[in-house]
Amino acid sequence: MDQKRMEQFGKRLETRRQELRRSVTHKQQSGRTLDDSLAPDVIDRAASTYAKDFLFRQSTNERHLLEMVEDSLGRVRDGSFGQCLSCGEGINSKRLEAVPWTRYCIACQEKIERAS
Repeated sequence: MDQKRMEQFGKRLETRRQELRRSVTHKQQSGRTLDDSLAPDVIDRAASTYAKDFLFRQSTNERHLLEMVEDSLGRVRDGSFGQCLSCGEGINSKRLEAVPWTRYCIACQEKIERAS
């Protein structure tokens, strides 16, 4: 992959990283402000607990995605971005356009999913 293209992906990944950081922080703060002990009845407390759990799961998923984005930014910096971490071959550009934080080519990703 040429340097200009790699820089474009780096900018996209950096933008996504900033969005994810803001979102994770917002969800964590929102989850902390929900106080189910102040809810007047059992149904309200259950709804509050559900909302906290939902925000926590979303935050966890976004933190995982943030790690993947940061790993991809590291690969942009070291010049290995766009190469499959499993087989070392280049990842299809359409796949990178759709999911720039992907780590594997389609064939290797399918193998990993079948093994799971």
